[in-house]
Amino acid sequence: MDSYIDKKMQIKRSNTILYCKKWSETVAFYRDIFDFEMSFQNDWFVEFQITADSFLSVADESRATIDSVDGQGVTLAWQVEDIQTIRDKLIVKDVGVTEIKKRWGSLVVYLHDPENHRIELWQEVYK
Repeated sequence: MDSYIDKKMQIKRSNTILYCKKWSETVAFYRDIFDFEMSFQNDWFVEFQITADSFLSVADESRATIDSVDGQGVTLAWQVEDIQTIRDKLIVKDVGVTEIKKRWGSLVVYLHDPENHRIELWQEVYK
């Protein structure tokens, strides 16, 4: 018989929250550069839906109880379908993005949001 302790935690939804000093600029970045849909917003907190069960939120540090980390120690890593097309679109939108590199058997590019959080976009390379 399964006991409560033996059951694995079932995560239904994932949300990463970024606490930001440059709140307005960071919200605009994810809305305008990545075209993420807002699923919730008020005057200091915005939630973007990235996938069916994955969300990214941007909170205004001045209104929150948690301080910004100034982008230190945070990497948002997202697997994408077509890294070349995405990189081309970022360049057109005047976003600083690295050249495509091959790492860990994947194609990878890096960029930073206005709060200096690193964003890693990667595409699996099929052999």
